Amino acid sequence: MPIIETQALTRRFGRTEAVHDLTFSLPEGSVCALLGPNGAGKSTTIKLLMNLLRPTSGQARVLGVEAPKLRPAQLAQIGYVSENQLLPTWMTVRQFLDFCRPFYPTWDRALESTLLNRFELPEERRLKHLSRGMLMKAALLSSLAYRPKLLIFDEPFSGLDPVVRDDFVQGLLEAANTGEWSALISSHDIDEVERLADRIVMIDAGRLQLQESTESLLGRFRRMEVNVNGGTARLQATPSSWRELERAGDRVRFVETQFAAGATEARCREHFPQAAVTANPMTLREIFIALARTQRSANTAAA
Repeated sequence: MPIIETQALTRRFGRTEAVHDLTFSLPEGSVCALLGPNGAGKSTTIKLLMNLLRPTSGQARVLGVEAPKLRPAQLAQIGYVSENQLLPTWMTVRQFLDFCRPFYPTWDRALESTLLNRFELPEERRLKHLSRGMLMKAALLSSLAYRPKLLIFDEPFSGLDPVVRDDFVQGLLEAANTGEWSALISSHDIDEVERLADRIVMIDAGRLQLQESTESLLGRFRRMEVNVNGGTARLQATPSSWRELERAGDRVRFVETQFAAGATEARCREHFPQAAVTANPMTLREIFIALARTQRSANTAAA
């Protein structure tokens, strides 16, 4: 049974449809990156999953329960960290942890101590006197220490410096090594997400664009470079899987979205006879940008 599952999930605000007919699932034990440009509907989707918003139509299930029916027993198994999270800033770090602990029967004091040391949190300092990075670390610690089955993050890296982001990621990885958990991470910091996620869900304008394993996505995208060496190039009727095709002098570049070793190079030579063909792997960030540009062009053409 998926730990998160949506079916035709839709949320409207007046005439604006923030999430449209969204269907995806997260298998238990997976770490899923929820990606999309600004305004894609990522935060609205997370609020629907957490029952902070009610859907206009469709359904979301979390831990096998419909989101509007989540009760304390389920919420005690979910860790939630958001860039806009409100914390009791008048408390010290120690008081904050002491306050949280009784709500969670599964709270692990040893893990709490380990994360306190890793994050170098000053236990006697009030939360309001912490930097943004330290505040996010305190929120993360309070969400990891009870070993939740599901972690949900809404832009957890926003505004954090590279060292703090690395501490954050290392804390997640350390927690992953001590127990079985699943996570949904919405973030624009795609380089950090790539270190964590084994699944990708991409949405745009509230609509699903893709959902697949990170390995599959990275495997099927390549940035192709073709040196025609003064030869001719047949650019008409190129395959639909070729995106962002451009030519500069003797070089032709494009993104192949359905790469297959050997077959892709052979297909290139059908269009570029006797050309030298190079296939370069792409990062998740590069793939995201290529897909976002393609969708933006499609949206512009349809307008």
